[in-house]
Amino acid sequence: QVQLVESGGGLVQAGGSLRLSCAASGLAFSNYAMGWFRQAPGKEREFVAALNWRGGSTGYADSVKGRFTISRDNAKNMVHLQMNSLKPEDTATYYCAADRRPVLLGVTRGGYDYWGQGTQVTVAT
Repeated sequence: QVQLVESGGGLVQAGGSLRLSCAASGLAFSNYAMGWFRQAPGKEREFVAALNWRGGSTGYADSVKGRFTISRDNAKNMVHLQMNSLKPEDTATYYCAADRRPVLLGVTRGGYDYWGQGTQVTVAT
């Protein structure tokens, strides 16, 4: 049974930082590309960042480029999202996702096979 469990969310002031983590189990983690998505209240779930199976190739939404960094540790079955210079518009529930196509950087929800339950990030003004 595949499980993706996010952690690290919380309340932070604008300009602050948070590091989200996602622990994966029940899958051959190093064979999957991984991504982060987010969903704000009343909005569609949107792509944030992705990286391939080795972590050597990454992709970001324009809205977070230069502020967020995605990384992975295949030895620990973990993927992280370092979020700096946070803005109120970054407030959302953040989801970790796994894509069995290891080399692709999927930007659409439909390309991902497994999802976590999400972790809430709130950025206060």
